[in-house]
Amino acid sequence: MSEEYTPPDVWTWQSGSGGKFASINRPIAGPTHEKELPVGEHPYQLYSLATPNGVKPALMFEELLAAGHGDAEYDAWLVDIQAGEQFGSGFVGVNPNSKIPALVDRTGPEPVRVFESGAILLHLATRFDAFLPTEIAARAECLSWLFWQVGSGPFVGGGFGHFYAYAPTKIEYAIDRYAMEAKRQLDVLDRRLAEAEFLAGREYSIADMAVWPWYGALVRGLLYDAAEFLSVHEYTHVCRWAESIAARPAARRAVLVNRSWGEVQLRERHSAADLDAIVR
Repeated sequence: MSEEYTPPDVWTWQSGSGGKFASINRPIAGPTHEKELPVGEHPYQLYSLATPNGVKPALMFEELLAAGHGDAEYDAWLVDIQAGEQFGSGFVGVNPNSKIPALVDRTGPEPVRVFESGAILLHLATRFDAFLPTEIAARAECLSWLFWQVGSGPFVGGGFGHFYAYAPTKIEYAIDRYAMEAKRQLDVLDRRLAEAEFLAGREYSIADMAVWPWYGALVRGLLYDAAEFLSVHEYTHVCRWAESIAARPAARRAVLVNRSWGEVQLRERHSAADLDAIVR
């Protein structure tokens, strides 16, 4: 175990505390610099990055377009969080929480801002009357899993992912605590997916779009290089579900939107042709 830490009487921010994201973390909100956001020609403007949370709205847009909703065309602009672009005045004006993704809906007389990935999914599902079940019980199930992900995801990301992959010091207690919770959550999903094809039941929905970029990536070995550590092969129903969504054309496209690393990148997306050129 690590040497015991005694908290001070009053916490103070140590800006040089280390870790991959130390340079962009701070205990205050608000912009650090003036920078307006770019605006494209489409009715929806997405400001994002291809992290699990950033994949969610891209997946929704690509599924809407695949389903024939031509008026769901969107521009997707890269927000480089390592460079602190989420603290620009324009982005903070759209998302006061300074986290990706953020959306501006310009379909009406006045722009409407939507921030938080779950809120964006629900906003678009309502706007297009799509991927949100109409039957009462199924809708309740869908929304329950959507909000489950919103509440549970930080334990996988900021909890397990941070201490396992990014923290400057490996802390046994923290990794053990969050690995246990990550596995418990995978078990929750596995039990649900043992009895249903998708999280809301028979229908693919925004619940799946919210959960898949996190837990699907985790069991497919694409998140934190932790598949073996967490023995993800044990969760056979989650693995089945994750692969079935990964095979969807919209999912194959969405994971590339605002991707700025790896062999295949698409920093900005302004038309379907941008993805057509790189997705086979």
